[in-house]
Amino acid sequence: MATTTDPVRHRPMTKEFRDSAAATLAAARDEYAAEARKGRGGRATVQRYADRMDGLVRTVVEAASDRTATPFVVCAVGGYGRRALCLHSDIDLLLVFDGIIAQPEERFVNAVLQPLWDLRLALGQHVRELAEFDASDTSNPEFLLCLLDLRFLAGDASLFERVAARVAEPPGPGAALEPLLTLIDQRHQQFNNTHYQLEPDIKQAPGGLRDIAAVRHLRALAPHAFDGVGIEAASDERLGEAEEFLLRIRSVLHLLGGRDVNLLTHELQEKVADAIGSTGTHPHQRVEALMGEYFLRARTVVRALASAERAVRPAGPPVPTRRIGRQFAINGEGVMFANPERAANQPSLWVDAFRVALDHGCRVSERALSLIEQNLERCTPDDFVSTEGERQQLRKLLVPRRRLYDRLSEMHDCGLLNRIFPEFAKVHCRVVRDFYHKYTVDEHTLLAIRGLESLLDPPTPGRRRFTSILQEVRAPELLTLALLFHDVGKWREADHAQESVRLAQSMLDRLELPDDERATVEFLIREHLQMSQVAFRRDSEDPHVAARFAELVGTEEHLKLLCLMTLADVGAVSPETLTPWKEDLLWRVYVETYNRLTLGYADQLLEKDPAGLAVLIAGRPADISEQELVTFLEGLPRRYLSTFGLGAVYRHVRLARDIHPDEVHTFLEKHDDVWELTLVTLDKPFLFSNISGVLSYFGMDIHRGQAMTTPHGLVLDVFEFTDDEAYLKQNAAATTEMSKMLEQAVAGSVDVTLLLRGRMRSVLHRVRHHRRPPVVHFDNEHSRRYTVLEIVADDAPGLLHRISRVISGQGCDVHLVLISTEGKRAIDVLHITRNGAKLPEADQAALAGELQHVLEAGE
Repeated sequence: MATTTDPVRHRPMTKEFRDSAAATLAAARDEYAAEARKGRGGRATVQRYADRMDGLVRTVVEAASDRTATPFVVCAVGGYGRRALCLHSDIDLLLVFDGIIAQPEERFVNAVLQPLWDLRLALGQHVRELAEFDASDTSNPEFLLCLLDLRFLAGDASLFERVAARVAEPPGPGAALEPLLTLIDQRHQQFNNTHYQLEPDIKQAPGGLRDIAAVRHLRALAPHAFDGVGIEAASDERLGEAEEFLLRIRSVLHLLGGRDVNLLTHELQEKVADAIGSTGTHPHQRVEALMGEYFLRARTVVRALASAERAVRPAGPPVPTRRIGRQFAINGEGVMFANPERAANQPSLWVDAFRVALDHGCRVSERALSLIEQNLERCTPDDFVSTEGERQQLRKLLVPRRRLYDRLSEMHDCGLLNRIFPEFAKVHCRVVRDFYHKYTVDEHTLLAIRGLESLLDPPTPGRRRFTSILQEVRAPELLTLALLFHDVGKWREADHAQESVRLAQSMLDRLELPDDERATVEFLIREHLQMSQVAFRRDSEDPHVAARFAELVGTEEHLKLLCLMTLADVGAVSPETLTPWKEDLLWRVYVETYNRLTLGYADQLLEKDPAGLAVLIAGRPADISEQELVTFLEGLPRRYLSTFGLGAVYRHVRLARDIHPDEVHTFLEKHDDVWELTLVTLDKPFLFSNISGVLSYFGMDIHRGQAMTTPHGLVLDVFEFTDDEAYLKQNAAATTEMSKMLEQAVAGSVDVTLLLRGRMRSVLHRVRHHRRPPVVHFDNEHSRRYTVLEIVADDAPGLLHRISRVISGQGCDVHLVLISTEGKRAIDVLHITRNGAKLPEADQAALAGELQHVLEAGE
């Protein structure tokens, strides 16, 4: 025993051995890469690569076998156990010893793993004693699941049989059934429970490779649950075809990324489409073909998994079949047709089945869905709304309530929704590559309706404000109808809002809506972008902007519906888009506009501000004289009084006291997650640019900036920002350091541009992604006083600093900045003037050219 455990006597891993192993791996990878490059990285390729890896592992195990005298077995588990090994997948290994793991066994384990690590392979290893399998470790469901794919590689074959037998003993992996269902739910929630992702994770997302493995695991864990259910050969074949397609994509992703890449990003879709031979003359056509097939395959997987989950979930006590009227029945499967033969020839009953499901809080049964799907082709849209009763039933179906998204999704998946509304079919699985939407156009639409539905049980107090609006609208089904059609115009490259209105005409004709309701739906579709523009990209506190929006909306009912539509639409872009800050901005616009519509609040009242000034004077604290207050307010824009409350105005007066050149007086406070910095100083060139640059240097994400200047050269700047890097939270001296840097920036003793350049070039902030050309747009019509400059560019630290520095360099003044981020793109909207006036076209062209140059250079 001593000779076998003495490390000095072990056969060393020679250079020749390491070179041979590296050559074996390189040959296997070259073979795989050649197939993947041709789009043939499917099951045959991954299985062949797994076989090559088997040979490599067995060679390493053989070379290490003299380290221990204890019987051992090395097994493949997980994806490697299934022989689903992609180019850069983890090599999942299980090493089991028939005895206690002591020092010799540890040396053996190291002698097996170290050469594989040296080859830069990603390993997932489990080391166990056989005795550990006497009882299942139910605390580690992932380990139990990987044992389902146990496969012999090397060592004692009889020991492998004993391990396999113990794994199969009750409760065995069956104990992992409930944890597996929980893991599936948790993983799907990360993707908003939808497979219609514009940039899908081929492995993890709903409808991905992990779901295919989950289907097979569920069948293995609870085979009795599928007795009598029957797994059609055609269904199994479709699941295999989906796996083949997804593996081909994943193989190309691994090849292009040089690592375990599973995210099919916009940047990679074109290359993948070319590699796997997607059809189309132009690149965008090939991408559409690729993604169209992906959504089709993913839907097959999602359906298979849903069916498997229903089969294995505890059935509970039997649900007796009960009749619902003359046409329907409900049991544990959901709503069924009482007379399937009659239902097959009566399309209006199909719509009614979903209404019944909503009324009773259940789903539509698989048998009913199959019947609908099999009979759709012979129906026209008119067949569902041929009578007034049928039109009213359809309207009732669209009233926002719990599970409306689920039922509409069922209608969409079985094809019924597209048959009733063929205009909506134009955006079925439609991919619009705008770099911030996360879902296809049709799924974005349904998620918007889910957002509306969520207001019935609002997740946050901020969202609860909008619930009251939904409860007040007279015909909420019109809102659902407008949401269904608000983006159908995206079927082609055009002004999608106008195109959506055009496509909606035939639907409105079929439904025979009264003129006023028809006008409401048309209004919501045509203007669905306007409220978000005002809230997020315009100065909503500018009286001219507010008045124009109130005039556009016209009535309280239109305002309520448009507000809810905007909330739902923005929330459906991605889980991160509708932030509490944006909710608050939207609410402010709603309240301001509601006041204008109901109280006659208009521009002329704000322009005559003696009443407002009188209120300020009457309420001033004892330490502020009337003269000091009036002097401070002189020359500030009239919207100042409507922007800031009394307390803020008096604080600004105090901040302005005894201000001298190169001095900065600041006040920093926090409102929920948003910080507000108020700064008073004396005017000088590049002031706004330098202040925004300092905030970016400290990692602040600026959302809004206002700059106001009096005729006496006093500057009041207010910035709203979030501390995404937690600098203010984690550093006790943060506010002091920031104030000191602001003073240095204003005094000109520090070069803010150089500071930001260093930050951008640091490892922490060096982000590489596909650069897109910036967009610079001027608008002289939207505001009475300012030129509105809108810039869409790749987001980066210090972006506002660079933009505002160029603007200042052109002799212009920045008065207001509104900032939003959509995906990797920043949208900065600046209200600017030159010499107190709007910019003429010649000045706009010169400024645009300089901005394009700076933004494209990235410095």
